[in-house]
Amino acid sequence: MTTTAAPATAPFRFFDVHVVRALRVSTSVVRITFGGDRLDELASGGRDQRFKLFLPQPHQARPVFHDTGDGWYTAWRAQDPAERPVMRSYTIREQRHQPREFDVDFALHGAGHDGNPGGGPASRWAAAARPGGRLTVLAPAVEDNGGVDFRPPPGTDWILLTGDETALPAIAGILAWLSPGTRAKVWIEIAHEDDRQPLPTFADADITWLVRDGADAAHHGPDAASLGPVPAALRAAELPEGTPYSWIAGEAGTVKAVRRHLVRERGIDRRAVKFTGYWRRGATEEDLIAELTAGTAPASDED
Repeated sequence: MTTTAAPATAPFRFFDVHVVRALRVSTSVVRITFGGDRLDELASGGRDQRFKLFLPQPHQARPVFHDTGDGWYTAWRAQDPAERPVMRSYTIREQRHQPREFDVDFALHGAGHDGNPGGGPASRWAAAARPGGRLTVLAPAVEDNGGVDFRPPPGTDWILLTGDETALPAIAGILAWLSPGTRAKVWIEIAHEDDRQPLPTFADADITWLVRDGADAAHHGPDAASLGPVPAALRAAELPEGTPYSWIAGEAGTVKAVRRHLVRERGIDRRAVKFTGYWRRGATEEDLIAELTAGTAPASDED
């Protein structure tokens, strides 16, 4: 199995990009293709490659920054919230060099469906995106960068992946990256049957799609009470023998429940469980950033 160590540095650069096209790939997902003059300098590491995307405020034609140098974050935080670009974290779904483009899949969370204004700023923007729309991204300039978390260590015998539709682009990238013959067990939670996507891989992957029921699918988001079907499905599953490497992402509460199950009930070494909360019920990314800045973010589960 291919393994990689974390890099010592994480060089990222700002890129001005524009919407090339928008494709509704399912009820819950729209795929936006971005182009730009300097995208030959963008170097995705594949797998779960994340980057920062900056949206303009509704009254702006493009994001407005006071500083895009080394002090960008401090300057960004100091901007008037009514003028400050809206920052979100996303995964590069696919990058192409001829032409120079990359795709990002946006989970809509109901935005743009039957006139529903729901979802957050990014979901609403994606639902209404048209060619020519201008954004800014902070993306990697080298392939081996700190925005890639999926790094199975030597001695890994098989891979375990779980996530919801927000993690689907990363799961797709991971499966495409895995070496031929690698054994993988995958559980993916989606809101609708048509949210299933082809997931090409050379790995020996057993993929289970878990569709939320209609009531939960309609309310899945900030006010949803259920952790969804992934924890229950995982508890009922028979896992392979050998040493696993687990990558779990999606809603923070679900991620925490899955990690606890793997570490406490399955006895998997916590160091072999990479977990990321892509979103949290009842919190926007602005809330999470404010918590981190103030030092009040909830402590991670150490068990």
